[in-house]
Amino acid sequence: YYKEVDDLHAVIQHFKEHKRDTRAIAGHSKGGDVVIIYASMYQDVSRVINISGRFDLKRGIADRLGSDYMERINQHGFIDVAQKTGQFMYRVTKESLMDRLRIDMQSACMSIGPNCRVLTVHGSDDDVVPSEDALEFHKYIGNHEVHIIEGADHRYSSHRLELANIVLKFVTSG
Repeated sequence: YYKEVDDLHAVIQHFKEHKRDTRAIAGHSKGGDVVIIYASMYQDVSRVINISGRFDLKRGIADRLGSDYMERINQHGFIDVAQKTGQFMYRVTKESLMDRLRIDMQSACMSIGPNCRVLTVHGSDDDVVPSEDALEFHKYIGNHEVHIIEGADHRYSSHRLELANIVLKFVTSG
């Protein structure tokens, strides 16, 4: 997570050096958490869009990696995650897992400045990150809007236009 925050910071700094404004930053799923953490660390963006971010980063790990994930990651130093077809998707290292487990999203949310507007969008039928997480973000971010898209899954498969319209309205509003 923090590596991605550092990468995002480098991109925004690059734009600044070339006299380009960053009107907003947006992230989906893990990326949603990354933009929230970014806004908590840097006060250089005025709008943040968190799409289906997870509030409690300790949840969902066993579902993705298996209930014995700690034993396996301690033994091998990593876990390879595959699709149901067996095709390799990505590798979770012990370092990246520990990074995730140390993150306190509540503190991050409470550290976002009042001049930063945050939008959280979530699908009501998300089977990866529960839509209740959107309401948890809302409890701890001062300048925050929440939109739950009825019937949308984690990928917004049938709701991409609705998602795009919500995000566009947020980015272009006062």
